[in-house]
Amino acid sequence: MNQFLTAALYKFVSLPNYQLLQAPILAACQQHRIKGTLLLALEGINGTIAGVPEDVQALLAYLRTYPEFSDLEHKESYADKHPFYRMKVKLKKEIVTMGVNGIDPNQVVGTYVKPEDWNMLISDPDVILLDTRNDYEVHIGTFKGAVDPKTTTFREFPEYVAKNLDKTKHKKVAMFCTGGIRCEKASSFMKQQGFEEVYHLQGGILKYLETVPKEQSMWEGECFVFDQRVAVKHGLEVGEYDQCYACRMPLSPEELKSPQYTPGISCPHCYDKTSEEKKAALTERQRQVILAKQRGDTHIGEKQKTS
Repeated sequence: MNQFLTAALYKFVSLPNYQLLQAPILAACQQHRIKGTLLLALEGINGTIAGVPEDVQALLAYLRTYPEFSDLEHKESYADKHPFYRMKVKLKKEIVTMGVNGIDPNQVVGTYVKPEDWNMLISDPDVILLDTRNDYEVHIGTFKGAVDPKTTTFREFPEYVAKNLDKTKHKKVAMFCTGGIRCEKASSFMKQQGFEEVYHLQGGILKYLETVPKEQSMWEGECFVFDQRVAVKHGLEVGEYDQCYACRMPLSPEELKSPQYTPGISCPHCYDKTSEEKKAALTERQRQVILAKQRGDTHIGEKQKTS
């Protein structure tokens, strides 16, 4: 039974006193037994939270009492296990880190494209389609015909644009990401770089998978998410991928059968990159995790994934 509701949310909005929001928002999360991570910065709010449905809805209602968040949108999905271990409200310089000063989606941003209109846009042969996510996310799924910039962090995106894209040649650029936040900021960056026609998928891949029927979809594979579900499919159903908790790479069902895969210790992606000393430390950590689960506790070393 899917008893836990996950809500992914973000909003670019000027928050000059964002530091003052940390304590009351954390207190409200704790009051409603919410777990997950929320990021606050001068440019807005970003995060994913989870709990029983009535508690999540109560927390969202509380956030919307702030004038800055009155029209805060979110995306929902359900799981039978709680996807997070703890609650964190963090203060950051950026709610999604690009590392370029002066990029403000509140001032300049690309054209939002609704999920139901996305297929038509990316079918245009004059459009270059960019996946703005990290390489390990692209590895398990992306849109048909999308270009993989092969970035390991979002900080590398501006350099990729400088080396590979030309505003005089690439007249139409479409971008997408998991929930919409990266491509919204990336579109702002590209507009400031002089690219004229810049489009991005409103609500991100998650909204597309929720909205567009599978038989009409141009999405291939699964979508990586930053919680214990690891990946989701069409209709936002939990996917088939697991994750290596040694190197954090998503693992397919076939990779889980590899002799190089040992839960919490190694996988085909990191087996040859991990020293024997590190494997020994991870083995002990995994033993403690198993013992904690047997006691019904959460081991302090059992890390939570964050975006």
